[in-house]
Amino acid sequence: MKEILLATRNKDKVEEISEILAGLAVRIRTLSEFPDLPEVVEDGKSFEENAKKKAVAVARETGLLSLADDSGLVVPALGGEPGIFSSRFAGEDATYEKNWKLLLSKMENVPDENRMAYFVCVAVLGEGEKAVAVAEGRCQGKILRGPKGNGGFGYDPVFLYPPAGLTFAELPGEEKNRVSHRAAAMRKIRDILEDRLRG
Repeated sequence: MKEILLATRNKDKVEEISEILAGLAVRIRTLSEFPDLPEVVEDGKSFEENAKKKAVAVARETGLLSLADDSGLVVPALGGEPGIFSSRFAGEDATYEKNWKLLLSKMENVPDENRMAYFVCVAVLGEGEKAVAVAEGRCQGKILRGPKGNGGFGYDPVFLYPPAGLTFAELPGEEKNRVSHRAAAMRKIRDILEDRLRG
């Protein structure tokens, strides 16, 4: 069976990606099986640069087909912040809650009609020394003035998904994994993997 290594140490991401790829004839492995692998510094200028860097570095170090993603929240009213700095918006010791609280404080005076935002996910397959596939997914929404829901992770409690009238933290996991930015990107990667498996 083909093996694919998820190039992330984020357990929430591993769980989401594993659910989206469920049923594919691959054995999913995670970085927790490779504790000695050096941390990849995410110093790219875009989601794609960071995802490519992670995918290629992990593929090179392990010899396995690797799947990395870089994702984040883009808020036009904040000039695109937090963007590629989404996971460390509140500093190096940032937690999910610290990040969304900082976001809400920065948006305190932003009127409701200007609180649009979107999540971006760029997923990259790395093999050998290169990126062999790149896929992007987006999901449009709005930033609320306070958190709602107990599910999800990251900015999910403050990100309203208008078609459902619920935040990502209120949506059932299977629904989020059908409509999210990560789901959109990973479905494209899934199609590419299915083609490779058939070939």
